Amino acid sequence: MNKRQWLGVVAASSALALVGCAGPKPADYANEKPKLDLRKYFNGTLDAYGVFTDRSGAVVKRFTVLMTCTWKGEPGAEEGVLNEDFTFSDGTKQRRIWRLKRTGEGRYIGRADDVVGEAVGVESGNTLHWNYTLSLPVDDRLIEVQFDDWMYLITDKVMLNKATMSKYGVTLGEVTLSFTKR
Repeated sequence: MNKRQWLGVVAASSALALVGCAGPKPADYANEKPKLDLRKYFNGTLDAYGVFTDRSGAVVKRFTVLMTCTWKGEPGAEEGVLNEDFTFSDGTKQRRIWRLKRTGEGRYIGRADDVVGEAVGVESGNTLHWNYTLSLPVDDRLIEVQFDDWMYLITDKVMLNKATMSKYGVTLGEVTLSFTKR
């Protein structure tokens, strides 16, 4: 095998390896139960408990969230408001108000003051997958980071959430949350 053929084999093998590393898709969870209806689960009061870990896996922050959620509108065009009140382990507090809109079967968009543009979400089976850019305060300036956010309904009262935060494709850390519906 000459050098050119060998490079071709290496390139093809690398391409196949990357395809094998492709992440999950919401449709992969289409048959999972219990079936998630975002409008039903995020309606009323919820408590959430979470951690932010850096890329080494060390816990950087712990936090709790009190959420109050409401939906209104005609079927197929519902709009929701999710008020999130965060309390961090260092005593700081933060509020985020999400405004969600159902745009079609299993499809949502979301906005919040610190979200750049729109969050785009797809619901399938017991799962919701969000992608969005968040503007975070770091050392007296704002940086934009991307979130790849997965939520999994475990029971009608409990949901787990795992979000990967990155910048320029480099993972900065992860947020892990447990939601409990009252």
